[in-house]
Amino acid sequence: MAEGTVPAVPPMAEGTAPAVPPMAEGTVPIVPPMAEGTVPAVPLMAEGTVPTVPPMAEGTAPIVPPMAEGTAPGVPPMAEGTAPTVPPMAEGTVPSVPPMAEGTAPGAAAEREELARPGVDAAAGEEFLRAAVRVLLEDAVRGGTDVTRKVCEWKEPAELRALLDLELQEQGEPAPRLLRRCRDLVRYSVKTGHPRFFNQLFSGLDHHALAGRLLTEALNTSQYTYEIAPAFVLMEDVVLAKLRELVGWSGGDGIFAPGGSMSNMYAMNVARFHRFPHSRRSGNWALPRLVLFASRESHYSVLKGAAFLGIGTDNVRLVGTDDRGKMIPEELEKEIERAKAEGAQPFFVCATCGTTVLGAFDPVGAIADVCQRHGLWLHVDVSAGAGGPGGRAPAPRARSAVSPQAAWGGSALLSGRHRHLLAGIERADSVAWNPHKMLTVGLQCSAFLLRDGSGLLQRCHGAGATYLFQTDKFYDVAYDTGDKSPQCGRRVDCLKLWLLWKAAGTRGLARRVERAFACTRYLAEQVRRRDGFQLVSEPEFINLCFWFVPPSLRGQEGAPDYWPRLGKVAPAIKERMMKKGSMMVSYQPHGARVNFFRQIVTSPAVTAADLDFFLDEIERLGRDL
Repeated sequence: MAEGTVPAVPPMAEGTAPAVPPMAEGTVPIVPPMAEGTVPAVPLMAEGTVPTVPPMAEGTAPIVPPMAEGTAPGVPPMAEGTAPTVPPMAEGTVPSVPPMAEGTAPGAAAEREELARPGVDAAAGEEFLRAAVRVLLEDAVRGGTDVTRKVCEWKEPAELRALLDLELQEQGEPAPRLLRRCRDLVRYSVKTGHPRFFNQLFSGLDHHALAGRLLTEALNTSQYTYEIAPAFVLMEDVVLAKLRELVGWSGGDGIFAPGGSMSNMYAMNVARFHRFPHSRRSGNWALPRLVLFASRESHYSVLKGAAFLGIGTDNVRLVGTDDRGKMIPEELEKEIERAKAEGAQPFFVCATCGTTVLGAFDPVGAIADVCQRHGLWLHVDVSAGAGGPGGRAPAPRARSAVSPQAAWGGSALLSGRHRHLLAGIERADSVAWNPHKMLTVGLQCSAFLLRDGSGLLQRCHGAGATYLFQTDKFYDVAYDTGDKSPQCGRRVDCLKLWLLWKAAGTRGLARRVERAFACTRYLAEQVRRRDGFQLVSEPEFINLCFWFVPPSLRGQEGAPDYWPRLGKVAPAIKERMMKKGSMMVSYQPHGARVNFFRQIVTSPAVTAADLDFFLDEIERLGRDL
């Protein structure tokens, strides 16, 4: 046939198909070549008919001619931006979807099968936990308290980040790798339980308190209602009552707070609410300008609390102190008079018992006398009708809170030999106390204590959320104590202190306090005896502050550059000890004083040999400066 022509096909009756002669098995019909780009003519089919496909032998497949690599079946090109034509559908219609059996959904069977078994492997989890506890005991507890090992293994941030491989990935990791990560975390962390860690106000490791901390984590409850934390609600009540008894109160209230800073903020808030109950609804807009007072040595949380509560840091009057860091009551009185003359409203005085740097104790009794003379309140809730010492009449409403910050020095109350440092604390309205410091309870354990027992905390902070604090419960809802706190979820912080107290007893805790004082006395005596060591001041508490004067500066006290040069010594020695890993101790400037060391002993594991090493190491690290 001429190229490009097709044979004439006679017409066929509707619905018939041309006869096709049988073919030998496995043969294919010969198809004549077609001009490039042409397609074979396909006869029209009646609407709804389907072309007949001859049966194929079992296991055979149609022969598909090979295609050039990378090509695909030809699809006619479309103009740029066009889309295939979709026939219009009547408004409101949807494409036909074949019906599914009632109640079924894609993957429903697989989902039901998945939910038929737990989503965690408890056996594998317990096996990992046993191995992790071995790491905890061997590396963190035993290794972290071994005096022959390093206090820290210093790495610069970029190097440490790479070593720890901190980035989180899509896929989980096997247990052996996770355990290696646990060991690495211990290795590169500071060992605060080490006998030569003197850097913070907390140190040491108590095994009974640690057991309480581990139980707290394992039980993972929130201390807001009796129904969810029955044992711990009762326990907290007992522990707080014992702390209040040591303060000198026969009753009162309190709650464990997330740290001493928050305890101080609670005190400010409760004092404001007590003086101005409508402040809870109306806010500071409805109040006169409030002013609070603290010493220049007070904790910085006083300023933070004033900012947080909307009182403003400009309204914090920092009262002058003597050369030992104690608030001067006469200066407090002057500041109160000045605030009144300015038309402001004094409402809160924060005395400090055991200042952070020098360890000074403010004269709480004399401060309370100043508050009384100026009509400032000593009792948290006048509406409770509680009289002061000696059966005085209830205080008038416009009284101001005295809130000694015993967060650091409060544990001295346990010692009959040293509780005189806090004389007058029984006259306070509120106390912040951190047993996680001097008692080595472990972070964190901070009690906020009130002399008032009328429910002031509840009235100040309560919101009455009906999904937690239902009033129609089947038990006495007075045990649902969580609404006394600004928090909702609240960690159980009483268990570790309770278990330690059960193990040691009050006498054992008192001996721990007295041992810390003895360590400080020993170290102070050694400082006095050694060349090149100079006390900043005689210690009143367990804060020992001193300078180390290297040989190059000795005898040059009169030189104009003596103090600037001495101020560089402590930071240089600190860098060397950190990079060596031999010990840790803090330093800081203080007022006009250049940098000096502040040594703190709270760990009962510290011995005289550790204290001798401490002074020897400073001398070794600083003799060439």
